Amino acid sequence: MPLFAYSGFDVHGKKVSGTIEGSGRRAALQLLREKGIFASQLQEESKTSRSTLRLPGRNRVSNGVLAGATRQLATLLGAGLPLDETLATVAGQIEHPRLQRSLSQVREEVIQGESLNSALGRHSSIFPPLYVNMAQVGESSGTLDQVLRRLADFLEDQERTASRIRAAMLYPILMAVVGTGVMALLLTFVVPKVTRMLEDLDQALPLPTLLLIRSSDFLASYWWALLLLAIAGGFALRRYLTTDEGETRFHRLLLRLPLFSRLSLQVVTSRLCRTLSTLLHSGVPLLTALEISRNLVGNRILSAALEETSHCVREGEGLAPPLQRSGLFPPMLSQMAAIGEKSGELEEMLMRVAEAYEHQVEISINGLLSLLEPLMILVMAVVVGFIVLAILLPIFQVTSGMG
Repeated sequence: MPLFAYSGFDVHGKKVSGTIEGSGRRAALQLLREKGIFASQLQEESKTSRSTLRLPGRNRVSNGVLAGATRQLATLLGAGLPLDETLATVAGQIEHPRLQRSLSQVREEVIQGESLNSALGRHSSIFPPLYVNMAQVGESSGTLDQVLRRLADFLEDQERTASRIRAAMLYPILMAVVGTGVMALLLTFVVPKVTRMLEDLDQALPLPTLLLIRSSDFLASYWWALLLLAIAGGFALRRYLTTDEGETRFHRLLLRLPLFSRLSLQVVTSRLCRTLSTLLHSGVPLLTALEISRNLVGNRILSAALEETSHCVREGEGLAPPLQRSGLFPPMLSQMAAIGEKSGELEEMLMRVAEAYEHQVEISINGLLSLLEPLMILVMAVVVGFIVLAILLPIFQVTSGMG
């Protein structure tokens, strides 16, 4: 969703500023009014500036860093330290500059009388709605340290799953990059020297050799054009994927691609179930939990299905039937949700589903890697074999002619 920077006044007349996400300008103003903030200025941040916040680096606050800070907050609060001193202590120990600055600002707002969840909500680019709502539940129930500890567990699980996926994909990506680079060097620098020798033989060259010569000449002469074309194509694709239409089509494609669709659905289902379970276990109402989870699944198609599910629940229906009718989620989710609703242990059933699909994600990734690695080796072997064949064929012709 678009991110808006705002400045204005709260109900006490104090000047406030920050960022907030909303489907549009009117929705952002409505969200601010619900928080008791009257905006004097509201401006959408550019997509370029927003995308830079997501790039890896010191400016981005990862789940791992946020989980570490959250666990420190929970530990100090559990030891009986006041909230403002806890925030000051953790801010002084955090090395991440952006998170340190945000925690210091949150502490100042808490000292001025703001609730913790309200102060966290003004830093939505760092603290997601899940974090803010769980903090609100912890404050209202007097169990903030326990809720924060549960939230730290959740963030650590999310970071652990993402790290396993990144580690598993590192080898095939590195292999693809190195293989492509080696092939480009062969065709650009090595093959032209060999083909010039073949052209000096003054005889008709076989078709594979002619194809190799033409490909090598084209790559050597127009490599810069291909590079520019790849960069421009990547930039245009990225711009298109930031549009509503492009993002929707891409998310629909992820759910239809052979091999990858199952993995994508497993990842989203595990994330959805763990988020719902964590929120429900912390005392967040089901409708609020569904709304928060809908914004965290990362897929527009599934998010729309969850919105319809939320509407059905608001009308008095259970969670399981609308999930089953959508036809998008695995049957296990609706079945376990139905069991959880009947037994009164919905959060426990959802956590079991999350753990089951996290295990399935690992199995699926290992299966894909076991298929991708030999496939990539086969492609490289075919390319190298073609190059060797194209070079050796004219040599065989010459030697056979001499014989």
